[in-house]
Amino acid sequence: MPYRICMCPWEFYVKPFKIIDNLYYIGNKDVSVHLLTTRNGLVLIDTAFPQTAYQILENIRMLGFDPADIYAIIHTHAHYDHCGSTKALVELTGAKTYLGKDDISIIENYHLRTWANYYGTEFYEQFTIDYTLSDNQKINFGGTDITFIATPGHTDGTMSMFFDVKENGRTYKVGLHGGPGLNTLSREVMRYYDLPEKNRTDFLNSLEKLKKIPVDIQLGIHPFQNNTFGKFAKMNSGSNPFINSDEWLRFLNKLETDAKELFSRDK
Repeated sequence: MPYRICMCPWEFYVKPFKIIDNLYYIGNKDVSVHLLTTRNGLVLIDTAFPQTAYQILENIRMLGFDPADIYAIIHTHAHYDHCGSTKALVELTGAKTYLGKDDISIIENYHLRTWANYYGTEFYEQFTIDYTLSDNQKINFGGTDITFIATPGHTDGTMSMFFDVKENGRTYKVGLHGGPGLNTLSREVMRYYDLPEKNRTDFLNSLEKLKKIPVDIQLGIHPFQNNTFGKFAKMNSGSNPFINSDEWLRFLNKLETDAKELFSRDK
C-alpha cells in the first residue's frame, strides 16, 4: 500500500517557523527539512519527498525569502524521503548538491536502493552530486561553518553535521544525527537489500563518535526524533525550548540501548 504522504502530501503540511538565529524548519509532519539563511543565499538540509517539493517552496516564501536564492542542498543520506525533491529544486534554482561520498552508489542505483518501493512508488528523479562529503570535513556556507562527521550504519555514507548559532549574545552548538533510524538494520531489511553485517557495528561505533561532541540544540531528520513540534508549541514561554544541552547525549544513549536490544533479539 502506498505510503500516505506520497498520496496525500497536503495532509502532512506544516507552516514554517524559526528555530533560532538563521535556522528554520520548513519540513512536514513526517520528514524534516531545515533552512539556513546565509550571506551567500539559502542552504537546505534535506529535501523530503518529491510530492512535498511545493511545500518547501511555499514555506520559504512564507518566511519572506526567495526560493531562487537556494544555492546549496546538503543531504544527511541518500534515501528517497530525504532527497526526493532535490532534482526539482536543482532544476528550479541551480543549487549545488552535497552528499556523503559513500552514498553515491545509492543514487547511482536509485531504482533499487532509495526506498522508493518502500514508500509505495517508483517515482524518483536522479540528481547530480556536485560535492562529496568526507569525515571531519568543514565547509563555510556564507558565514556558517558546518562540520560533517561520517556516521555510517543507517547508510554507508550517512553524514551528521554540526554548526553554531547565536541568541541573546550566546553561541550554541547545533547537532544533527544524519541517520539514527534502526529500520535499515533489521534482519529482514538487511537480507532484502543485501546489506552487510558490518552496518550494525558501524551504527554503534558512530554513536560513540557523536557522544564526544557537546550539543546544545538537537535537530532530527524526522521531527519525532527531537520533539520538534512540541518544542515549537512552547516557543513563547520565555526561554527557547530547542536549547537543551542534555538532550543530545540522552538521545544517543537511548539509540544505543534500542540498537543493542534489536541486534540481540533479531539475529
